Amino acid sequence: MQTIARMAAVLVSCLALGGCAPSFNLFGAFFPAWMLCGAIGIASAIVARLIFVAKALNGALPFQLLVCSAIGMIVGVFSWLVLFGF
Repeated sequence: MQTIARMAAVLVSCLALGGCAPSFNLFGAFFPAWMLCGAIGIASAIVARLIFVAKALNGALPFQLLVCSAIGMIVGVFSWLVLFGF
C-alpha cells in the first residue's frame, strides 16, 4: 500500500512541476532557462576569480570561495530577472 502512495506522490509532483521553468530551443533541444542563468553565474564567478588573481587581491581577500560564489549567484539571479522577467 505504501508503494502505491509513493508512486502517486511522485506522479502528482511530476505533473505539478512540469511547467515551472520557461525553456528555449537551442540547437534543436529544449533547455530550461535556469540552466542558462546558472551557466552565466558560473562563468561570472570564474571571471571574478581571474580578476582577483590578476589584481593581486586574492591574498588580501578573505573567504574567496564565498565571495566568488556570491558574485556568481548575484549575476545568475540578475540575468534570470533581466532575460525572463519577474
